[in-house]
Amino acid sequence: MSQLDGSVYVFCPRAVLQAASVLGVDQRALLRDARIKPELLRSPGERISMQQYMALYRLAAERSGDPDLGLYVGHIIYFSGMNLHLYMTTICRNLKEYFNVIPSTIKLRGDTGRVLIRPKDEFIRLEWHPLHESTRCWRPLVDEMLKSSAEIVNAICALPVPVLAAEFAYPAPDDTGALKAAFGPNLRFGCKVSCLYFARESVRYPLVELDFKLGRDYWAQPHSVFDEPEVVDPFLRDTRSAVRRALPGGSLTIDGLASELGISRRTLQRRLSALDSSFKQLLQDVREEMSQRYLDDPRLAITEIALLLGYSDQASFSNAFKTWRGCAPSEYRQRGKG
Repeated sequence: MSQLDGSVYVFCPRAVLQAASVLGVDQRALLRDARIKPELLRSPGERISMQQYMALYRLAAERSGDPDLGLYVGHIIYFSGMNLHLYMTTICRNLKEYFNVIPSTIKLRGDTGRVLIRPKDEFIRLEWHPLHESTRCWRPLVDEMLKSSAEIVNAICALPVPVLAAEFAYPAPDDTGALKAAFGPNLRFGCKVSCLYFARESVRYPLVELDFKLGRDYWAQPHSVFDEPEVVDPFLRDTRSAVRRALPGGSLTIDGLASELGISRRTLQRRLSALDSSFKQLLQDVREEMSQRYLDDPRLAITEIALLLGYSDQASFSNAFKTWRGCAPSEYRQRGKG
């Protein structure tokens, strides 16, 4: 195996371990032989090297003897990250907005590769581009990425979003039964890029609207975690909502916000000034308020919260949070438990 640069968050190897264990593989032996310390996997924000991750993954594939291992890992990763995507449904209104702002695979998982969305005739293509050429045709990782992506897209939309066709960079396997069950009958192998095809019209599909309040206990109330008090000025309410929708994309600017609201930059500045606010102040206020709400939900990892708030990494979020609350996000969360 060639040298692999980079690292991944520990929930990735945890998913591999869980899938392998269900298939009868000894977790402790896998960790030992991949030279991964078990205690490292207990901290959500930790990372392990790509070299270690792929060693673990390859050992799991070899010892399980199951060619469909990646499909199981993809399902586990989809489910383990579902809380993040539930929050995304309260930020975005349709699948197009979701595609525009969902944090990149590199930010969410680590240095495995990128998922890109491209139009193709009457379809949209969800493409998997690994960072390491040696993994481009490795079936378990390809299956994992496509499986988790397909399940997320279909789960968050109010209308079904079936996979219309799937292409794989690896050669056709002898048994395609599990692949057909996961992606439908239209499968092509030995392709340049591994990708999924969806109907182009699906980008307009509305996302699921939650009828409960996200938070520590998932209270059964028909309110969003993002509800604004009725006394809030309508323009300020709409502007704050636009900021929340754009934050996960990580590149919000005053010009981008003005464009989203359908007004000029100067008009936006003038109207915010009349409300004793500014773009910079509004951005900080929304981030500070939402950080506390997100931290109240223990199912969200701090790395996921950083991405939801538009920070490039956990350290940047932690530094900002310390200026607001005088402590690190992890310390704030621990105090809440008390």
